[in-house]
Amino acid sequence: MHEFAITTEWTGAGEEGTATYKSYTRDYDISADGKPTLKGSAAPAYKGDPARHNPEDLFVASASGCHMLSYLHLCAVSKVVVTGYTDDAVGRLATDASGSGVFEEIVLRPRVTIAAGSDAAKAEALHEKAGEICFIARSLACPVRHEPTIVAG
Repeated sequence: MHEFAITTEWTGAGEEGTATYKSYTRDYDISADGKPTLKGSAAPAYKGDPARHNPEDLFVASASGCHMLSYLHLCAVSKVVVTGYTDDAVGRLATDASGSGVFEEIVLRPRVTIAAGSDAAKAEALHEKAGEICFIARSLACPVRHEPTIVAG
């Protein structure tokens, strides 16, 4: 078993705390031993600071990052040489009348550059396998789809 410990500290109490809905900011810091502090807030739609990462950003980033790392591992052991990887991932959050919501899906759109001589069909197929082994994707209630583009170098 592995554990991952973080500390989330709300920094937006100001002078009044939560005396009213508008009296506080949604700002917080996320820290983990030996790592830089990440500045967080709510999404702008929920009165958050648009210059800070929000939980929704981090949710999508976790799925994207885990998929990438799983994919790179599979490529390395399958002799597919990846020389570049960029993912324009999108998470789709549906909200209801109460203001609550649920992520309906995450779509990963990795653009993968492979070295000349690497098998492009295998490079594309490994995205499916990466989705099956990614810890984050396996833990989510919403589906994670892959729309990869493979570019030969």
